[in-house]
Amino acid sequence: MLQIQQLTKRYGEKTAVDALTLTIRPGEIFGFIGPNGAGKTTTLKCCCGILQPDSGEVRVDGISVREDPLAAKRKLAYLPDNPDLYHYMTGIQYLDFIADIFGVSDAARAERVRGYGERFGLTGALAQPIGDYSHGMKQKLAIIAALLHAPKLILMDEPFVGLDPLAAHQLKQTMRAFCDTGGAIFFSTHVLEVAEKLCDQVAIIKNGKLIRAGSMAEVRGDASLETVFLELEGGADER
Repeated sequence: MLQIQQLTKRYGEKTAVDALTLTIRPGEIFGFIGPNGAGKTTTLKCCCGILQPDSGEVRVDGISVREDPLAAKRKLAYLPDNPDLYHYMTGIQYLDFIADIFGVSDAARAERVRGYGERFGLTGALAQPIGDYSHGMKQKLAIIAALLHAPKLILMDEPFVGLDPLAAHQLKQTMRAFCDTGGAIFFSTHVLEVAEKLCDQVAIIKNGKLIRAGSMAEVRGDASLETVFLELEGGADER
């Protein structure tokens, strides 16, 4: 579903992502772990076409993000760590705006808004201006917006930040259900316990370089994910 091949992105003399290669398959929840500044957000932005890599290739369901960005973006959704929403709109106006962009039919959008709105407890607030929303409510609205056009791939940057325990539980269930029907999710997180319980595959990145990747069992071994992460963070870079 998502193929990242030798992805490299530089900011001046700093290499933020260094020849990263990963494959996220249909049905997988893939966790992307690393300290602040490791290159996680840059990778996600390159995957969805917000940033152009200096070299390498990203393909979404076989479509090159560089060569055909519009077709690739139709198949994905991107949830940033701090969603930039239009505060003058109401929640439902924003969702209708997103649905219009992706050509979602009236019937489909009504069904999805109703279902996801109830799931995340946001239905009663959709008539309110987004400017009145709490951070958690904005995060819920952005999650619903990401799901509206039924993408095949969802890219998420720290999706659990700002969510209360119930909303976090609902998001985890939604992510699992999405992948169980053939979708794929690639998300960054600092919450190692969430990654350990939720992810099918995981990759650890440090200073823009891939340190370790594989199934949760392969990466974790007999230790906890936290122990593995701390050992790798404190040790020398590996390939």
